[in-house]
Amino acid sequence: MKLIVHVDGGARGNPGPAAIAAVLSTPEGEVIADAKEAIGVATNNVAEYKALILGLERAKELGASEVEVVNDSELVQKQVNGDYKVKHPDMKPLYAQAVAAFGEFETWRIRSVPRAENKDADALVNQALDAAAL
Repeated sequence: MKLIVHVDGGARGNPGPAAIAAVLSTPEGEVIADAKEAIGVATNNVAEYKALILGLERAKELGASEVEVVNDSELVQKQVNGDYKVKHPDMKPLYAQAVAAFGEFETWRIRSVPRAENKDADALVNQALDAAAL
């Protein structure tokens, strides 16, 4: 089974209060699950990686054998695809965890899109941040 996994992570301030989200759908666009959570204080990049890991974990739980991840972080996409090296020591464990999670699938792809094309996941991140601020 193939799932499209839209993921997003964000922080208000960098670092600042952060949250992550994932929206999982069929290739035809039917949303079958979503997840969101506040993760405390983190940088934007940490939040983006944690969102990716959350989305991959949920896809595996739902029985996906193939995933296409859509995010709005070109940095994460290029690091996972091997185009950029992961230089920051705090990012290396998250990168390793993400690569290991991708290894659980028969096939996978990650691509970066403008934030406007990732609006559902972005909205969930903001919901989680707003709820955590209450």
